[in-house]
Amino acid sequence: MKKLAIMVIVLMLSITGCGKSSEEDLLSSFEKSVNNSQSYTLKGNMEILSNEETFTYSIEANYLEDDFYKVILVNQTNNHEQIILKNTDGVYVVTRSLNKSFKFQSDWPKNSSQSYILSSLLNDIKNDKNVSIEEQEDYYVVKTAVNYPNNSSLTYQKIYFDKDMNLEMVEVYDNEDIVNIKVVFSSVDLKSGLEEEDFLLEDLIDTTSEENTKDNQDQSNTNGENTNETSDDNKNCENEECDTKSSNILDSVIYPLYIPSETYLSNSEEIDTDDGNRMILTFAGDKNFVLIEEVASVASEFEIIPVYGDPVMLSDTIAAKSANSLYWTSDNVSYYLTSTDLSTEEMVTIAESLGNTLAASGSK
Repeated sequence: MKKLAIMVIVLMLSITGCGKSSEEDLLSSFEKSVNNSQSYTLKGNMEILSNEETFTYSIEANYLEDDFYKVILVNQTNNHEQIILKNTDGVYVVTRSLNKSFKFQSDWPKNSSQSYILSSLLNDIKNDKNVSIEEQEDYYVVKTAVNYPNNSSLTYQKIYFDKDMNLEMVEVYDNEDIVNIKVVFSSVDLKSGLEEEDFLLEDLIDTTSEENTKDNQDQSNTNGENTNETSDDNKNCENEECDTKSSNILDSVIYPLYIPSETYLSNSEEIDTDDGNRMILTFAGDKNFVLIEEVASVASEFEIIPVYGDPVMLSDTIAAKSANSLYWTSDNVSYYLTSTDLSTEEMVTIAESLGNTLAASGSK
């Protein structure tokens, strides 16, 4: 009986050891493929769940060794495109439809988890001492902790590989085990042959200001089919300058659905501008903050706005975060949120709660 017990123990240890070795081999295979790739291109779709709504993006992520990145995100609901570009000059978030870009001096993408960046997935695996692998019928599923500084509810992810350790899908879960981010890859090319010339900012500025202006006016007209019937001032507009201004009128305040506890709206003010109007909402209490809203405008010449902070992914757009503020454009409305009392996570929560409640001139 003693010999049998010893044999069982030895067998169990050997099985456990083989399993661990197999896991290490699989992770080593992924690490080797990432480290050996001088350039890659990933394509697929990303879904973001927020406030029971699902936002879907087509996504293309490009990488070149020495820290060059270009990520193209297109919102499938409104066809809004934004590009995150990183080269030797810095990190940019380019919105070609507005002829604008934010420029950051940032550690992106190293400062947080990124479900569509291979080095980020690899770092999450290497940094988690409790990483686990589950073998399913069609996949190997790697489970790791994640690092999303602006959303502490996101706690872990599952990375799906096929049986040849080719990346298939990433799911990011919150602390209630609900998938909040899902990326499904349609193609992964680890030998895409990219060069530094593929990461130039000037190559992204391929839309003339006239085309941008036309696109913006078309979007405004779509939001307000009967613009000239909504205001007595608009009825007297007979020239192009007046028509342009009427399309830049935000005639209703867009209120956040989330406000921190013991905080209330203390003042609402409308200001006329050269191009239209601006709404200023002031909130007071335990968490003071100011929210500014206006119809997004197209720059006549390509504009680069320096930001001392980082890009932040919201549900339907990419925001620019600085120490005490958050700036973003959603559904043709530009928002600026500033506070010395709110954390970045609280600012993001307020921004997300504004949702798709656009109330531009003539909207229904």
